Amino acid sequence: MGNMIDIFKKELGVIYFFLRENKREIVAIGLTTLFLILNRYHPTRPEWIGALIYYMILPILAIIFLLRRNPLDFGFRLGNIKIWLFHVALTFLVGLPILYITSRSSSLVEYYTIEQFNLTRYSLDTIVYLFAWEFLCRGFLLFGLKDKFKEGSILIQMMPFALLHLGKPEIETISTILMGFFLGYIVYRGNSYWPAFIIHLFINISFLVFVNLL
Repeated sequence: MGNMIDIFKKELGVIYFFLRENKREIVAIGLTTLFLILNRYHPTRPEWIGALIYYMILPILAIIFLLRRNPLDFGFRLGNIKIWLFHVALTFLVGLPILYITSRSSSLVEYYTIEQFNLTRYSLDTIVYLFAWEFLCRGFLLFGLKDKFKEGSILIQMMPFALLHLGKPEIETISTILMGFFLGYIVYRGNSYWPAFIIHLFINISFLVFVNLL
């Protein structure tokens, strides 16, 4: 009986040490997963409201009250703007023709065709939605992990980003593996989540314009 009690105490000590030493990573990974699940099972209309709550507001509250950190340290600062501006400009130049070519794909056209497409309304909704979406993966998660995992945080944040695309056309979902690496790398190098938001917004709106207006 005494040995069992000693083992129990030892294991409790090990668990406590693990939780204490990995608190930031547990919060980042655990809550990112939780927020994705909550948004999946409790969706809102319009979708950008749910994204703002689950992907932006709740993570910021977690940063402030659980991690006791400044939310600005999770990617909101401009960071190394010269570095990430180069990648953004290059993406625009290379990405525009690729987006136009892929917008001719029948599976993508069928999925993204919107009747009575209103570019202004769509753009405003998408700005809010992607502003929150990008913060969850490339802000809260990546910056919550980068101190311990370094470049490994790029790989980790790619997984939920790709999984968020399940249900969309197969070719797009597969492409998010590479895009997730790319956006994570730019954010890591640029020390800012802004380039990921800008690039994602550019891709999304450009593609919808090609499909619905051209």
